[in-house]
Amino acid sequence: MRILGVDPGSRLTGYGCVDVKMRNQIQHICHGTLHLASTNGKATVLLEDRLFLLFEGLSSLIREYQPQIMVVEKVFFAKNAVSALKLGQARGAVLLTGKIHSLTLAEYSATEVKHSITGYGRADKEQVAKMVKILIGQHEFSTSDASDGLALAICHAFRMRTLQGGAL
Repeated sequence: MRILGVDPGSRLTGYGCVDVKMRNQIQHICHGTLHLASTNGKATVLLEDRLFLLFEGLSSLIREYQPQIMVVEKVFFAKNAVSALKLGQARGAVLLTGKIHSLTLAEYSATEVKHSITGYGRADKEQVAKMVKILIGQHEFSTSDASDGLALAICHAFRMRTLQGGAL
C-alpha cells in the first residue's frame, strides 16, 4: 500500500510518501516541499495561482508515485482569520486533487500525528522530525513541512496496522 501524506499550506506544502510492505514494514519513497510563494513578507503570487500550482504539483506527484491513499492534516489553528481562510482553501485544493485522482482520503489532526509518531501529542516539530528520521532511516528535510508530510503518511500506516491488529 502506498500512502502520500500532505501538510497543506498556501505558501509551502509538505509531502511525504511511504510504502507499507509485507510484515507492516514502512519504506520511505520520497518527501519534499512544494514552494508556492515566498515565505518572506507579503506573498507576490496570487492565491488562485498558488492553488493551481498546488493542484499541478500534487497531480504530478500522484502520477509519478501512484499512491492509493492521501493523508491530509486537519486544520485546528491559524494565526488569524485571513490565514485560516487561505489554509482552508489550500486544504480544499489538496482534498479535491486527491478525489480527482481517485485516491482514498484520510485526515488527522496535528495532535493525533504527533502522538502517533512520538508518543506525545504536544511534541514540537523538531521532535517529530527526529522520530521520522529514526523510523525511516536518516534523511534530511529541507523544511519542517516535508517532515510533517512524511509524518502524516507514517501516522496513517500506524493506524492501518492498529486497525488490522498487526505490529510493526
